[in-house]
Amino acid sequence: MLAIIYRVGSESLKQPTILDVAERAGVSKSLVSLVMREPERVSEASRLAVLQAAKELGYRPNRVARSLVQQHTNVIGVVLSDLHNPFFADVADGIEAAAAASGYRTMLSSGFLDSTRERAATDTLLELRVDALILMGSMMEIEQIEDVASSLPVTLLGRYTESELVDTVGVDDAVGAREAVDFLVGLGHSNIVHIHAGSAAGAPRRRSGYETAMREHGLERYIRCVPGDFTESGGAKAMEEILQSGDLPTAVFAPNDFSALGAMDVVDSAGLRIPDDISLFGYDNLTIAGLPRISLTTVGQPRTTLGEQAVHLVLERLNEGRDVARRVVAPPYLVIRKTTGPPRVDG
Repeated sequence: MLAIIYRVGSESLKQPTILDVAERAGVSKSLVSLVMREPERVSEASRLAVLQAAKELGYRPNRVARSLVQQHTNVIGVVLSDLHNPFFADVADGIEAAAAASGYRTMLSSGFLDSTRERAATDTLLELRVDALILMGSMMEIEQIEDVASSLPVTLLGRYTESELVDTVGVDDAVGAREAVDFLVGLGHSNIVHIHAGSAAGAPRRRSGYETAMREHGLERYIRCVPGDFTESGGAKAMEEILQSGDLPTAVFAPNDFSALGAMDVVDSAGLRIPDDISLFGYDNLTIAGLPRISLTTVGQPRTTLGEQAVHLVLERLNEGRDVARRVVAPPYLVIRKTTGPPRVDG
């Protein structure tokens, strides 16, 4: 039997360097460097020779090495808490567009809903020398975030802090929650339950807005917050607890659309109808919430705009030297669909 052995030597895997390009083009190393940095300063003949040599060798400029010299990378690091949540994907679109318009690129990573993994992702971006960081739905302790912000601009998106080292951008979650309750009360509801997501970004202010609105309407005795989270499973578990409690509310306000979807499945499985038996309110206005089969009433957020504003904040610190914290708050808005209606009449 004939055995064929393929040998791959170390030389075949070696990345071409600026010296290789200079040798291939028959020019100096400094001229190659100048072509890569400021091609307009080089004659057309020399520039074409260098670019052709680089193409033949598969050479790419070492941006990390360049950043060590220039002290910046023109890269904005982005850490999102949940890679699977489309809310963050829409925000990232806004970040990418605004960064590109200003000559910056973005580098994304995820914290996977875990503060330890989020810190590790942040540290990796710092090691890669990003110029600034945008943390979306961050779960890290504020002291950790301030530690990062002491060395480069940091904007928190979707989470509020009064730290003078960190900028924030988001919607007024307390107002959004109050408007949701106001709408339900306007339909005639009083027994309104809130599924809360603990200390997750935005959750405390949504709970506060719910409780404030209930008190303003004289409904203190109906205030009930059932623990859940921002996931479908968290919403489902909370709704199961609500249905098993023996006190069936006429409306449920979930902390986000994913949680509302999980709650919706449990209501359907129990043979109850939405909104005839229970009205359901979400938060975020994800694309899936508008699908005809779901048609979820929800609180909307201008997701792309939030991303754009986050970029503007870090660039203000980078390019204008601003050192006073800014809080950008966008107004929420209600999106009324088919999961809300007048309360049932118990016979």
